[in-house]
Amino acid sequence: MITAIYPGTFDPITNGHSDIVSRATNLFDKVIVAVAKSTSKTTAFTIDERVAMANQALDGLERVEVVSFDGLMTQFARECNAKVIVRGLRAVSDFENEFQMAGMNRHLNDTAETVFLTPAEHLSFISSSLVREVASFGGDVSKFVHDNIREALQQRLAK
Repeated sequence: MITAIYPGTFDPITNGHSDIVSRATNLFDKVIVAVAKSTSKTTAFTIDERVAMANQALDGLERVEVVSFDGLMTQFARECNAKVIVRGLRAVSDFENEFQMAGMNRHLNDTAETVFLTPAEHLSFISSSLVREVASFGGDVSKFVHDNIREALQQRLAK
């Protein structure tokens, strides 16, 4: 059985993230969506809210587990016996940072391989930070996130 881990902040989880998870389920026996507790990023939602939103957005996908983690993702991957770290690439500009991170991850956990997946083309420009920004100005983000997440964003961020 091959377990993959898809780590991130997921603040909020977008349709692009969901697409990556769906694609990963076609390749791996189990996909763990690992929501980072500690992050250098400022988040709009608590860890419990981000986990709940990810569970809502991914409801119906089989062999997917959403969990939170704290600390090094590579250590968490080892604890979960994950042999694959899934990373999403939206554009060429993402590659340099992701490539560097993959090298560090390999150094920290040489039992896990990094696999890069791309979302569907119509989702490739979506990022959590862009979705939060649009929502904060009252813009329509319904094409970018699950309905429940759109509602949570409107309540939390609307000016």
